[in-house]
Amino acid sequence: MKSWVVLCFCFFQTVFSLTQFASISPQDPVLTIGSSLTATCVVREEFSLEAKTLFWTLNGKRLPAKTYTIVNKTALAITLQHLNGSRQQSGDNLVCHSTEGHILAGSCIYVGMPPEKPVNLTCWSRNTKDLTCKWRPGGEGETFLKTKYTLKYKLRWYGREKECDDYNLGDPYSCYIPRDLALFTPYEIWVEASNRLGSASSDITTLDILDVVTTDPPSDVHVSRVGDLEDQLIVRWSSPPALKDFLFQAKYQIRYRVEDSMEWKVVDDVGNQTSCRLAGLKTGTVYFVQVRCNPVGIYGSKKAGIWSDWSNPTAASTPRSERLGDSVCDPKSGEQNSTLRRELKQFFGWVRKHAYGCNGMSIKLYDQWRVWLQKSHKTRNQVLQGDKS
Repeated sequence: MKSWVVLCFCFFQTVFSLTQFASISPQDPVLTIGSSLTATCVVREEFSLEAKTLFWTLNGKRLPAKTYTIVNKTALAITLQHLNGSRQQSGDNLVCHSTEGHILAGSCIYVGMPPEKPVNLTCWSRNTKDLTCKWRPGGEGETFLKTKYTLKYKLRWYGREKECDDYNLGDPYSCYIPRDLALFTPYEIWVEASNRLGSASSDITTLDILDVVTTDPPSDVHVSRVGDLEDQLIVRWSSPPALKDFLFQAKYQIRYRVEDSMEWKVVDDVGNQTSCRLAGLKTGTVYFVQVRCNPVGIYGSKKAGIWSDWSNPTAASTPRSERLGDSVCDPKSGEQNSTLRRELKQFFGWVRKHAYGCNGMSIKLYDQWRVWLQKSHKTRNQVLQGDKS
């Protein structure tokens, strides 16, 4: 309730001024941080109130008498030194009271700083249909006064200046332009900040809508096993449907993680394919996979494009290994197998290195070797189990 009274005092001030018990001057001053203020409360003579019986409060707190000066029988002044920024953007409330505590008059004091020019203005368009822009306030950001930010834009060589109207209440430093945007023509965009102490404008950003396009995450993401291969999964997805009628070259990224970890591994070189093989995975392990898209070169744009959000996670597991441990092997065969495995590891390490990402030819060779190796292990295990029985 107290904060409501503080925020709404300027309304009450108007009501009390109608009774004309007293007046405060200056009324509603605007000051920079560190300033000093001397205000005077003058009581109307017909109310028979003497200045020596009056007192002052600031935001409901009584101010010490040593800051008062009796100007005359009906006027009491107060001096406030080195003012800090206002406690609320609606202004601090300086009030003159009678000895019984009745409010005689009030004034809103606005103490703060003029805004600095907004910075880091960035914009993006979802599927060329709209435009969203975000920025940061200049300097430390806090002005202690209500500061209005206005996003303005115009076609670079012609057209009138327009203002963005759809501001995000959850993020005061962003604005959304939903429609009526021109393609193939650059825009000039800037932000103006203003409060009671001044105004400032950001640097002008020039952009073409086609250069800042992002899109929806890839849809229909599916992750499945690659036959009986224990260390691989294949990921498939569909290109963004919203851009199906546009001439562009999509780039994709994949990231994946194991079920019990929050550390993602990223595959950067997917290119414009809509499928990719993940190799070198742990056997018998659940993986979460996501895909995102960058619509590069829409209608010949030379800009790098903007990545979409990641798709919702899709989960799949690799097959469990059916191989027995080395403990079932006799020492001699273990030594021979160790040498063979070391040589194969070196060779196929080279193959896998050159198959990073989604290189089909190297992956195919690697798959053939993996299938052969798993079959040989199964055959050996069946022989060993037969000998034991």
